[in-house]
Amino acid sequence: MTKTVHIISHTHWDREWYLPYERHHMLLVELIDSILELFETDPEFKSFYLDGQTVLLDDYLEIRPENESLLKKYIEAGRLRIGPFYTLQDAFLSSSESHVRNFLQGHSDAKRWGQTTEIGYYPDTFGNVGQTPQLMDQLGFDVVAYGRGVKPTGFANDSNEEDNFVSSYSEMKWAGADGTEVLGLLFANWYSNGNEIPTDPKQAKDFWTQKLADAESYASTDHLLMMNGCDHQPVQRDISEAIRVANELYDDYEFIHSDFPTYIKALLENVPEDLDTVHGELTSQETEGWYTLTNTASSRSYLKQQNEATTRLLEMVAEPLATLAYEVTGKYPHNMLEYAWKFVLQNQFHDSICTSGVDEVHDGMESRFERAANTARHVIIESLRELSDAIDTETDAPEQGTPFIVFNTTGGEKTSVAEITLEVDRIPFEQEFPTQAYERLEQLERPASYKVIDSKGRELPADVVELDPRFNYDLPKDKFRQPYMARNLQVKVLVEQAPALSWCTLYLVPSDETVEQVSDESTALENEYLKVAVADNGTLTVTDKVHDTVQENMLIFEDLGDIGNEYVYKRPVGEEPILSTDALIKAEVIERSTVRQVLSLHHRIDVPISADEQLDLEQRKIIEFRDRKAQRISETKPLDIYTTVTLDARSQQLDFETTLKNEMKDHRLRVLFPTRYTSEVHYADTVFETVERPNRVSAAWTNPENAQRMHRFVNIVDESGDGVVVSTNGLNEYEVIVDVEGAQTLAVSLFRAVGELGDWGYFPTPGAQTLDHHYTFNYRLSFHGKADRQATLQQAIYSAQELITTQTTISGGELPATKQFLSVEGEAIALTTLKRHKEMDDIITRLYNFTPNEGQYDLQIAGFNRKKSNILEEIEQADDGKVRPFEIVTHKWHQI
Repeated sequence: MTKTVHIISHTHWDREWYLPYERHHMLLVELIDSILELFETDPEFKSFYLDGQTVLLDDYLEIRPENESLLKKYIEAGRLRIGPFYTLQDAFLSSSESHVRNFLQGHSDAKRWGQTTEIGYYPDTFGNVGQTPQLMDQLGFDVVAYGRGVKPTGFANDSNEEDNFVSSYSEMKWAGADGTEVLGLLFANWYSNGNEIPTDPKQAKDFWTQKLADAESYASTDHLLMMNGCDHQPVQRDISEAIRVANELYDDYEFIHSDFPTYIKALLENVPEDLDTVHGELTSQETEGWYTLTNTASSRSYLKQQNEATTRLLEMVAEPLATLAYEVTGKYPHNMLEYAWKFVLQNQFHDSICTSGVDEVHDGMESRFERAANTARHVIIESLRELSDAIDTETDAPEQGTPFIVFNTTGGEKTSVAEITLEVDRIPFEQEFPTQAYERLEQLERPASYKVIDSKGRELPADVVELDPRFNYDLPKDKFRQPYMARNLQVKVLVEQAPALSWCTLYLVPSDETVEQVSDESTALENEYLKVAVADNGTLTVTDKVHDTVQENMLIFEDLGDIGNEYVYKRPVGEEPILSTDALIKAEVIERSTVRQVLSLHHRIDVPISADEQLDLEQRKIIEFRDRKAQRISETKPLDIYTTVTLDARSQQLDFETTLKNEMKDHRLRVLFPTRYTSEVHYADTVFETVERPNRVSAAWTNPENAQRMHRFVNIVDESGDGVVVSTNGLNEYEVIVDVEGAQTLAVSLFRAVGELGDWGYFPTPGAQTLDHHYTFNYRLSFHGKADRQATLQQAIYSAQELITTQTTISGGELPATKQFLSVEGEAIALTTLKRHKEMDDIITRLYNFTPNEGQYDLQIAGFNRKKSNILEEIEQADDGKVRPFEIVTHKWHQI
């Protein structure tokens, strides 16, 4: 029987990697010019696949705008194959909602150009998340192609039922976290297995003898896939001749210039039923563990923090507030938000957000994040202005009250301290010279104290501090900027049980009561839920009063050498960790009020300045990192680590903020939380899933490390159901370390400092050492029992996002002083978006079940009804409020 060899011309296009973006950009222009020329001159050149990324079309047209109609001609004809995504983003370092926005942007672009390619395409993604099958199913795709994550054995080495991450064939069934199955297509011989096909008959015979054998050792059908291209590969201009030569050499093979639609159709018609099934996330669990590329999560960690902060600003603040403001204005800033999202998505390309590029690449990323964040801030400021102008602050206003509004823009109830700087007096520049205005504001008479009340007249616990006068300005919509000097107060107020997606109006009111200053020399923190004590060795002992547990030796900083690269952590042979135990310089409580207690800790450890000269030699000789013998030098410098531990009055979590200046090279710093818990598995927040991961590695694993990636939290649970949760702001790498007695320590990576890119050559990256970088790390610690675990995890999902505050004036308005816009009920669900549909302005919400159990939810918006949709926000069907394990549910809302 004749076998068909499908040759697909393509290129894998890293927008930025071992060259800066613009160098790759110019090469891309040359590539597409060449492709268009081939389409014009070679009618047998059937198709070219543009790497699944529509952003490349925008990149090309920045330089060749005159070729837009030519591009559209060949896209509509199906010769230039595009989509389905905007970029080839990293799977594990992009938020859940970022994945959806990448699909939506790619889908929108493809509609504009005329067609898309219906395949999940992840050729070089550093592992694949467990919800990919469900996401692809909601996109309507039957096949997902990927290059990493599964260990292929070849059909002669059959896998068994227990091999969740092993496949006999390059084709397999892939069952996602929720049970959805798609056909998985592994590039078992990589996505360049048909690259640079010879036209000389003798060379072609040698080439095909090897390539056909390689493909047939894994293929489950008589349709063999040959990917004609590679990273930044120029198009093979004589591919038509190469195919003619191949057909002349073989009678039992038919070689065709194919494309993915043609190949997928043939594959689905011929794939056997007895395929292996791989399950959940695919991260090369059955390999030796060195090339999982997980440690990209801790290189240049400042960019991971920017990524998390910027996406959270868009998802949890800008879009919800703009959605609420639409009810007042009838307008939604689609173009502004899309503009911001594109910068984020461009930064989430796998070699970008994985920070596996040269320094110039990652310098450019900072600018993109700043542009996205500042765009989001503009949307936030305008939305807050529009909303506050429409909220009735007059009806319930007390005498001499200064109103401000507190928004909970998350999908969960929050009890938290809201902070705001309130202006209580101002002197415009036009009235008085600023220097004199400053002095006059300093001399104004002050009331004895202040209190904060809500619109019902109830007093809330608050702490108010007078600030120095400061310069500010207004930007009116109808006149020139208005500068002024202002007197300001810093207000911290405890807001309890603020409902999801709601606001409340509060008032700062002068008071005649004298506030007594709290005096306490103790370094302990305590509220009704938690007690924190500083141990003699400089660690923390935390007592969880609710669940009657005590955790000792919490908060240890660990420094180790790193002679690896941006991709992979490598510990110098024989090196022991440097720990912050017995390294405490100072501990003091710097704030103790009715709303908050803050403990300040200063640790100092002596860290070697760098690796020795052997590392430089090994890098230049391109010695593979596993074979390196370099050590760290004996000369050290002090690393001062400053940490504040915050316990709010009604909080069940501890908030940590660690700051430091890195002055050393070739090392990794982690924070350790030893626990008394033992179990075989732990749980981590990832894309639309709380994934269960084993604490022990497979028999094939040789890497002494077992780093993993998370989004917002990691959870260690004892067999009794008691557990500890550490949630972070953009700290994506952790490891669960199991001691000889089975107790688990949670190690969260703060940063790695390394000096080379790694991969296929020697590319120095001095910027990745982050010398003299001032780091700030935010993370939190909370505890749970069996009964309240789901509630604790749900709180951890939203914990990074603070309450939003804005000052306003006393005025009437059509909106009530206090309101919940969207009510959210369901302990097992997490809301990922509240926004408007791009074309119809319908309200869109998206949620998922973060548990492996059936769940229920209820969402309500007054005056609207909801319909269930897919992630493309296209279809509509009835919704019963039930949610399958790990199911992703999108809703479209229509006004009643």
